[in-house]
Amino acid sequence: MAIVMFVDETTAGDRSDGWGLEIAEERLTVRELIRRRVFQEVAEYNARTPQVFQGLVQPTDAERVLNGFALRTPRRIDPEAQTDLALRAFAGNGFLVLVGDRQVTDPEEEIELVLGMEVTFLKLVALVGG
Repeated sequence: MAIVMFVDETTAGDRSDGWGLEIAEERLTVRELIRRRVFQEVAEYNARTPQVFQGLVQPTDAERVLNGFALRTPRRIDPEAQTDLALRAFAGNGFLVLVGDRQVTDPEEEIELVLGMEVTFLKLVALVGG
């Protein structure tokens, strides 16, 4: 059993404090790591339904605000739909996944989970004027 630390960074230099998720398996694919992360953040949002969703990708019918995404109409977020959005964003280079210091690009690549592992989600920020 390992606790994987999920950290968000942007190319603008912003970095979150991160949060841990306990995972029982010794190995998971990158796809499954993304799915587990998204399911956890959606479960936490749905349990409290705050005004701002702080997640990996923007839900449908939401607008970007400081520190997250505001849903136009309060509702529960579907974790499967949100996972699909995240996997499409990963495939389209909306964010990069770094396991330790190594970038992983194949969603089917299996990652060996070790104690204290850090998985960084590097969100790409568009350049101004470019």
